[in-house]
Amino acid sequence: MEERLLAAVPPLLAWYRVCKRELPWRGETDFYRILVSEIMLQQTRVEAVKGYYTRFLEKFPTASTLAAASEEETLKAWEGLGYYSRARNLRRAAQVIAERGVPASYEEVRALPGVGDYTAGSLSSIALGLPCPAVDGNVLRVLSRLLADPDNTDDSATKKKFAAMLKRAYPPETADFCQALMELGALVCVPGGAPLCGGCPWETLCLAHLEGREENFPVRSEKRARKIVSLHVYVLRCGGKYALRRRGEGLLAGMWEFPNSEREQSFGQEAEQKRATHVFTHVEWRMTGHLVDVRARSPEYVWATTEEIRKNYAVPSAFKAFAEWLK
Repeated sequence: MEERLLAAVPPLLAWYRVCKRELPWRGETDFYRILVSEIMLQQTRVEAVKGYYTRFLEKFPTASTLAAASEEETLKAWEGLGYYSRARNLRRAAQVIAERGVPASYEEVRALPGVGDYTAGSLSSIALGLPCPAVDGNVLRVLSRLLADPDNTDDSATKKKFAAMLKRAYPPETADFCQALMELGALVCVPGGAPLCGGCPWETLCLAHLEGREENFPVRSEKRARKIVSLHVYVLRCGGKYALRRRGEGLLAGMWEFPNSEREQSFGQEAEQKRATHVFTHVEWRMTGHLVDVRARSPEYVWATTEEIRKNYAVPSAFKAFAEWLK
């Protein structure tokens, strides 16, 4: 297996240099800026991240500027990108960097808030030039197909095995190699039974392709069924201002939201109603939205104009369909 992986390194690097995408963080050498991209890319598509990455760095160009920002400012800059605990962790990581300096080892990178094994490997390889493997779903799929590995489940044990194998195969071009593996999985060795093998630098090396068994690798672990939650969401309007409240612990903790409840309530004269669905990793919200004109502003809520909400309050994209009423 290792001989095949070693033979696969040169053609992969050659392919990457010609075929890699132009991305805002590609070729970046500053640790903080690479950290921002890696945290944003956790569980989020590249296309969705590009604009956020540029805008976030315009507002917080250095670790020190983010470290000095409030949590509210950070969440507002992150608004709509989802998985908001990432923004909080990124701010805490920036505070560590501002206080102690840039990490110098994998262990120091791994100790940063919000950084797991995969992100630590990616940051160490790309930003620090260390041969530290980063094995996510893309890389696991690429390697399991290349090697037609019989132990091909997408569990943590398989990832650790591939990480150990990769470490022994790492070339001096650590950043290119790390990104090339990800790029191959994103552009060519895609999920499902139809990878684009004709454009793959490993076409003559990949055992799964040579055996016509690409769809067999890797075997996916059974996913937990999503919990379905029905919600009534109330956009309360009074004198040009709208009601907001801050969420407590749990999903979207600390974010601003429109009042909502699993049970229907009566607040006043309903002007409009609409339905929307938002899917999280393990939960699906099926929402009925109510635009309601109320006579008085309850002190239970924060009341703000459309412009104030736009500038100062981070409202998750889960409520996007109902935020359109504010326009």
